[in-house]
Amino acid sequence: MKITGVHIGEIGIPLARPFKTALRTVERVEDVVVRVTAENGMTGYGEAPPTAVITGDTKGSIRCAIRDLIAPAILGMDILAIDQVMEAMDHSVKGNTSAKAAVDMALYDLWGKVLGQPLWRLLGGYRPSFQTDITISVNPVPQMVADSLAAVKDGYRILKVKVGKEGMADIPRIAAIREAVGPDVSIRVDANQGWTVKDSIRIISAMEDRGLEIELVEQPVPARDLEGMARITQAVYTPILADESVFSPADAVEIIRRGAADLINIKLMKTGGIHEALKICGIASLYGVECMMGCMLESKLAVSAAAHLCAAKGIVTRADLDGPSLCAVDPYQGGPDYDGPTVRMNQLPGIGIASVPAEFT
Repeated sequence: MKITGVHIGEIGIPLARPFKTALRTVERVEDVVVRVTAENGMTGYGEAPPTAVITGDTKGSIRCAIRDLIAPAILGMDILAIDQVMEAMDHSVKGNTSAKAAVDMALYDLWGKVLGQPLWRLLGGYRPSFQTDITISVNPVPQMVADSLAAVKDGYRILKVKVGKEGMADIPRIAAIREAVGPDVSIRVDANQGWTVKDSIRIISAMEDRGLEIELVEQPVPARDLEGMARITQAVYTPILADESVFSPADAVEIIRRGAADLINIKLMKTGGIHEALKICGIASLYGVECMMGCMLESKLAVSAAAHLCAAKGIVTRADLDGPSLCAVDPYQGGPDYDGPTVRMNQLPGIGIASVPAEFT
């Protein structure tokens, strides 16, 4: 079953409210979408957000990498020889992980449709549903408390709270949220590389001393500071989750080897797609290191691809796949069912998205 076409488009979706972290503020999803076609007319879809501050990829670089390098490398190949296709794509260009991720998920979508099976079943079929957290953006404390209470009212029992802009002031910020939502709601803290090593240890230790019961702290210091990450991990009781520090399987090995984190956050835009993410799952399983499945500011298309991997593998024990809930509208048909915090897989083949409302060239 030969690949006969790779086409590129764009999609724009407003967010329900501004998304604010220690690194950026975003009000609208503006992503590149990809359609891969087979000789029998079947199509697969993928998506990539231009997250230059994290991956280095821009909308222009994503389009260029796909059009000029990736597409020529895979056209004419057999979609059923999925490993060979992925190898050809990987060799076509270095880096450009977001561009690769968009094509990768489109290829896996097409692969699943050709085989007539949902992707999560083909990749392992571990669980038919799971719970995701929802992100609470960095804002003045009263607004963050109000947003947290609103999320709990909507049924969310896991909050991912963005911090990292104000150092020690993040302690009363988290304390106010904990007091408001009570003891039965899990709180994950994401500093987005915003703290120093010393401040990380002080802040996390203070939250422990105050009994705030934080489930985990994500990427407290800059991505390349693995020595600092290891110091923090060894100094505190709260589990540390490596996010921006882990792009590749080799990164995952280094994190584990150095004891730089307790957990690993897998994002398709960092790994370059499902194919490399599966390798990280294998490494994590070998060493008994649990993973979270996360996402960038992606719409339901890309998040659905991540949901399939999350549902497929038992080593993925946590999900941060709230992208569709952050969008003001859902322009897609099909895919997993998103019912507040519950993501339910179904038996639609591939990723399950029926069509993408974009003009492809």
